[in-house]
Amino acid sequence: MRLLQLFFKENLQILFLGIGLKRWLLTGAAGVFIIAMGLAWIFGRLLDLRPPKILPVPIEATFLIILGVVMLLLCLYGLYKSLGKLMFASRNMDHLISNVKTRKLTSRGPKIVAIGGGTGLSVLLRGLKNYTDNITAIVTVADDGGSSGRLRKEMDVLPPGDFRNCIVALSDAEKTITDLFQYRFSKGEGLEGHSFGNLFIVAMMEVTGSFDAALREAGKVLAVRGDLVPATMDNITLLAKLDDGTLISGESQISKPSRPIENVYLEPANPKVHPEAEAAILNADVVVLGPGSLFTSVLPNLMVPGIKEAIQKANALKIYICNVATQVGETDGYNVADHIFALQKQTYDEIVDFALVNSINIDLHDRYAGEPVIDDGTKLLHAKIRKAAIADSKHPVRHASEGLAREVMALYHNN
Repeated sequence: MRLLQLFFKENLQILFLGIGLKRWLLTGAAGVFIIAMGLAWIFGRLLDLRPPKILPVPIEATFLIILGVVMLLLCLYGLYKSLGKLMFASRNMDHLISNVKTRKLTSRGPKIVAIGGGTGLSVLLRGLKNYTDNITAIVTVADDGGSSGRLRKEMDVLPPGDFRNCIVALSDAEKTITDLFQYRFSKGEGLEGHSFGNLFIVAMMEVTGSFDAALREAGKVLAVRGDLVPATMDNITLLAKLDDGTLISGESQISKPSRPIENVYLEPANPKVHPEAEAAILNADVVVLGPGSLFTSVLPNLMVPGIKEAIQKANALKIYICNVATQVGETDGYNVADHIFALQKQTYDEIVDFALVNSINIDLHDRYAGEPVIDDGTKLLHAKIRKAAIADSKHPVRHASEGLAREVMALYHNN
C-alpha cells in the first residue's frame, strides 16, 4: 500500500493539474473498450454466440473498430498537445510536473508584444516567458552585419541572427540544444564566423520555402513559447541622417560616425508590414519597445508603415524600456528624456505610456565607453517614468531578464 501511495504521489499527481489529461485518457480508454466490442462481435459470430444484430455483423464490427481507433488517435493527439513539448524539455517526472504547473499559469498570461532586436530583445523575452506564453516578438530585419549580413547578401534572405537569439531566449529545450543553436564556427573556409542557428534557419527556409515556416520549424525543435514575426518580409536598408546632413547607409555603419543622429529612414520607404505583426499589436494587452539600440533596433520596426499606426490604435499598455547605458556613436550624451523625445519625433507623442528606467547606480568606467542613462528631471510629454532595479549586476550595461520582466508585469497589473 505504501508503494502505491508513493507512486500516486510522485507520478499520478500530473493527472490533477488541470491541463486536460484525464479527458484524453478517458477518451483512449473508451476507444479501447469500443475496439474490444468490435472484436467481440467478430469472435462472437465465429463462436456462434450471435450478439444482437442491427446491421450485418461485419459492418457493425468494422464500424466499432474504426470508431475505437479514431478515439485512440484522438487520445494520442490530445496527450501530445498537452504534454508533448514539455516531455522533451523535462529531465524527469518531478521536472515535468513542475513545468506543467508553470505552463498552466503562463498559458493564461497577458498577450505581450515585444518590439526590437539585438541582444536586448532576447534578454526581455527570457524573463517574460516565465510569466506568459502569449508572447509575440516583432523583430527588426535591418541587420546587415556579421554572419547575418553575409547570409543576407549571399543567400538573399532576411537576417536570421536576431531571430536566432530570440528563439533561444524563448526556448524550453535542454541547454545542449540551445548551446548548439548558438554555436559559432571559429574556423573553416566559408563557415568561420557563422553560427549554427543562423545556418539552420536559412537551411530550413530553403526546405520549407518561406522564412515564416523556417521560424516555426526552428521553434518546434527548441520548444519555443510564443511567436516570432519579422516587422516586414521586404529586404530593407536602414539609413541615418546625421546633424551635419551626412547620410549613412546600413545598420552596421550607423554607429561608426561620432556625430549625433537626426533621423532614421528605411529604403524602400514603404515596406509592407507583416500581417501577423500588425494583428498581434492590435490584440495585445501590453506593447513593449526595447530594450535595444534606439536607432538601429527599436526605431527600424516603427518605421515600417503599419507598425506605429497599429500601436496607436491598440488598446494596450505601452512601455518603453530605456537602455541602462548610452551607446557610443548612437546615443552619446542621451538622458532618459532624450530617448523618449527621439521616439516621439519619429512617431507621435503618445507612443508610450511608461518609460522603464534603471534605478541602480552603476560604474561603467574602465569597462564600457558609454555612460549611465539618467533621469535629469526633464518633463516628458505623455510618458511617465517608472524607476526600478533592472540592471544586471554582473554585466551592468545590460538588463537583468527576471527583474525586467517582473517590472513589466507589475506595470501591467497596476495599470
